[in-house]
This record gives sequence, structure tokens and C-alpha cells, in this order.
Amino acid sequence: MVDLTSRLIAIASENPPGNRYPEVAELLRRGLGRLGFDDIQSVGDCVLGFVGKGDRTLYFHGHYDVVPAQSETQFEPYVKGANLFGRGASDMKGGLAAMIYAALAARDLGGKLDGRIGIVLVPDEETAGPRGSRHLAERGLLGEAGIGMLTPEPTSGAVWSANRGAFTIRATARGKSAHVGRQEEGVNAFERSIPALQSLLALKREVESRGSILMMGGHVEGGKVFNAVPDLFSFTIDRRTNPEENHELEKERLMSLLSDFEVEVLQDGRSSSVPQEGPVGAALARSIEIITGKPARFEMCPGLLETRFYAERGIPAFAYGPGLLTVSHGPNEFVPIDRIVECAAVYALTAARVLTPA
Repeated sequence: MVDLTSRLIAIASENPPGNRYPEVAELLRRGLGRLGFDDIQSVGDCVLGFVGKGDRTLYFHGHYDVVPAQSETQFEPYVKGANLFGRGASDMKGGLAAMIYAALAARDLGGKLDGRIGIVLVPDEETAGPRGSRHLAERGLLGEAGIGMLTPEPTSGAVWSANRGAFTIRATARGKSAHVGRQEEGVNAFERSIPALQSLLALKREVESRGSILMMGGHVEGGKVFNAVPDLFSFTIDRRTNPEENHELEKERLMSLLSDFEVEVLQDGRSSSVPQEGPVGAALARSIEIITGKPARFEMCPGLLETRFYAERGIPAFAYGPGLLTVSHGPNEFVPIDRIVECAAVYALTAARVLTPA
């Protein structure tokens, strides 16, 4: 598992812009073949493989794209002490290795599985999945005959049984440039935006008073020089909706304040929530307690999760992985090696519990 994680880290599959996807997909496809997976499929840059027989399928789903590195040296994996370092070690190439070997362990437990484990390896998770999960979903290839899904996101030891939705946009106001000394001949795009910004701040206060999220200004552009009227002002708005909120209604409320702007939608994904008391959630919780010696903690993920694609299809989906959220995307990203092993054991035991005939 450490070797596979290291080889994956060494391929700089940064997203954006989506570098080296075919190279990672080919490494994974060949790896699944060598390990004895059945019915291996390549769908664009996605790779699917199965172990076991039958229609009932428990999916192990993960993404191989990573956020851009702070330094090229992050693609030179190394072990220091008990940890494996490198971009994607935590989010989530260590998790990919854990789930692949977990599927083999479940296959080799000795009992006949009543169903299959499906491995789904996708790109583009960091940018909402157009070449990954969304692509598979649009082709009807995601979650076929699924009875559950696990994804090894860096959950820091918790189980994420719910996630917030995300509606992220870029709003742009246009104006007309002119020299500051003749500013009356121009149209100030920044000043045109101020009333809408004030309305958005009022909406932000209302949204956050009920425990939800609205953030403005993650990326801002405007003007070219200090002594010219800005002919453009652009800013992003990131609205994160809770599972109890109406995602479409919240989008409409936000968009109603931007009628005078050009709006580009950067991502649009619904929240999801699944009960932890069902067969998959109960099997996962029991497996975590057996392997780690600690009771499972169920929480809501603060961001968007690919569990939503399965939950929308009525498939219970949970995130649980070896990585740490606190170091993911950072300059010193790492994964504890013993957590890769623990996660693999949890996944294998969960699959055995869910798929072994009573």
C-alpha cells in the first residue's frame, strides 16, 4: 500500500488544470489487472473494476486528482518516521491504496461474498467532477445495483454521513474606462457593484444566523491602474447549503440580487445526508470500533462530497479515510502509514459484514 501510494503521489495529477490524468488512469488500470480484479473498464479517464460475483455491489469510490502543489518537491514522496509525505498522500492517494487492497482482503477472507465490491477511480473531484463522477452518472454507469458506497476522504478519524451543498459563482459588473481627471465620461464598475454587495452582506448575516455559510471575495478582480475608472469588477460568491435547506430556493435568493451582473456558475452540487442506522452505516461503525478500539463518530463534512452522487440514487454513502483534513492541500501534506492499514482493515471488514450471506 505504501508503494502504490508513493507511485501515485509521484504523478502530478494537479487539478486545475487536470494534468496527467491518462497516466494515473493507466497506472491504476494495470494495477487492478495485476491484482486480479474482474471486468476492468476504462471510461474516459475513469477506471472501474470488480471483485466477487452477483448483482449486489458495495462501491469503494475515490478520486486521484489533487490540488496544485506549493512546490514541485511535493511530488517526490518520502517516508519520515511513521508518516508518508507528498501531495495527495492525505487527499486521497493513501485512501485509494487502502480501498484497493481492502477489496482484495475481503475477497480472500474465505467466505463466499453475496455480491461484488466495485472499485471506482475518478478524476476531477476537486472541480466538481465533470470528467469524473458526473461523467459516469450522466452515462448511467455510477452506482449500478449499489447497496452502499464508501469513499476514503481525509476525515481525521470521523465518519462523514452528510455533506453541505455548494453553489459557487463569479459575478461580473461591466463599466467604461476613463482617466480619473475625466471620470464623468466613464462608468465605474466597482461603484455600480456596491448596492448589490450591501444586499449580499445582509443575506450573509441572515444565512449565517441559522448556521449556514455564504462567503464573498474568494477571488476578486477589478481595474487595471489606480488613475483610471475600472471598467470591470468581478468577485466570487461561495454559498454552502446545509442538508435541511432547500438548495434550489437558496440559489434563487442569491441570484435575485445579481440581476445586473454577468454570472458564471463555477460549481453546483446538492447537499446529501444518509442515516447511520442502516446496514452499511452499522457495519462501518462496528468495523471501526473493532479495528481502532474506539466508537465511530458520525459528522457532517464541511464541504462538498462525491457521496452525493450515490445518495441521489438512494444508495447509502459514507466518507471514512486515513488522511487528516488539517494537512490536506497544505505544503507538508502527509498520511500516517498505520492509518492506511487501519482504513484498509475497516473497509475489508465492512464489506465482509455487508456482503457475507446471513
